[in-house]
Amino acid sequence: MRFSEALARALSGGLFAELNRAEVWVPWLIRGVKVVVILLVAWLMSRIVRRFLGRFRAYIVKGLDRRGRPSHELEKRAATVVAVLGKIVGISFWLIAIVMSLNELSYNIQPLLAGLGVAGLAVGLGAQTLIKDWLGGLFLLLEDQLRIGDGVTINGISGAVEEINLRTTVLRAENGAVHVIPNGSITQLSNATREYAYAVFETTIAHRADAHKALEILETIGAELAASPPFEKAILAPIEVMGVDRLTLHGAVIRARIKTVSPKQADVAHALNLRVKEAFDAAGIAFPPVS
Repeated sequence: MRFSEALARALSGGLFAELNRAEVWVPWLIRGVKVVVILLVAWLMSRIVRRFLGRFRAYIVKGLDRRGRPSHELEKRAATVVAVLGKIVGISFWLIAIVMSLNELSYNIQPLLAGLGVAGLAVGLGAQTLIKDWLGGLFLLLEDQLRIGDGVTINGISGAVEEINLRTTVLRAENGAVHVIPNGSITQLSNATREYAYAVFETTIAHRADAHKALEILETIGAELAASPPFEKAILAPIEVMGVDRLTLHGAVIRARIKTVSPKQADVAHALNLRVKEAFDAAGIAFPPVS
């Protein structure tokens, strides 16, 4: 016990003696301060660039406006571009800061970079799916196929676009479920809110009901809806009454549609359905009996 105590005292005494030497701990203190400064600068730069991109969004809208697109479409396109650029710039700043920090801590990063290059080649050969996802995301952005806020159906999955990343696209379904779809697996894409949308009306009236009167009411309600707030700005064109679409065993199917800005088609459809239901009831236009 005495020998071990003496050894411990000797080691601790030597350690304290080394720590008391300024030339031992001062360089590490300076390096630590430099690392903190590098990371702080990276954080500040990423925040500044994101704020700058937020202000630059107006110039992006003006640049895209030369193509004659509606203002709400330009806003969604600009929001998508700004979000993706912000993520790319942020990741770039943090990668540079990490490399500079390792270099400042006297870590030889050249073997690390060489190893990362070899590993990247191996991963590239084995991770073809990942590269396919990145390329798919790149083409989605370049070709302007999707924007944040669009109502889309991807591979049979419907929802609103919440995020567009290089690897994945995130959809929020109507029931609140979040669907994360790899960009490389997108084989079928339907965008229901590209530039404009349609609020589609369809209902079945009884065979004994007056179809001409029903269509007149439908056209009148559509005109009134387009002139009433808050739908006057959401409706882009007068209602298109398509007439009797088909006859069934239960009754006659009538259809119409209203051209709207996206994504207001659901609000317009709900208001149209309610007003038509009330007008049909008041006019005595009967619906088929429930079988």
